[in-house]
Amino acid sequence: MRHYETMFIVRPTLTEEEIKARIEFFKEIITNNNGVIETCLDMGMRNLAYEINKCKRGYYFVIYFKAEPTLITELERNYRINENILRFIVIKYESKKDQKTWQSLVDRANGRVDSKPELKDKPEQNATTPATPQTHETAQESQQDETLDS
Repeated sequence: MRHYETMFIVRPTLTEEEIKARIEFFKEIITNNNGVIETCLDMGMRNLAYEINKCKRGYYFVIYFKAEPTLITELERNYRINENILRFIVIKYESKKDQKTWQSLVDRANGRVDSKPELKDKPEQNATTPATPQTHETAQESQQDETLDS
């Protein structure tokens, strides 16, 4: 299965129930064709950069999913025949680097933040004392030397 992201813009003149129905319709297309939806990102109503079909606003929705390539043609066909979809895009993440980027986008959409441990500066060592760790043997030897000195 390949990693995909799709974003589509729904016509703003629809009611909230109709918008939710359109979103569910496209989710069902993905799941009915053996796709696995990882997460969805509801971006809500936004202003468009330019007017599309006499609309200045649109309802944005993003779906991150894994599927076979045959699903994409069916999904795009349904986007094209649905007059309530102003624009759509499907992005395929092919390489390992792209798939890591896809996973970080999924994590961000799920509210998980990348928690990469930050590298902290190593504590500075005193130049006069050597930085040799004291092992169990050297600790015993130093104790024996102290008892012999007494």
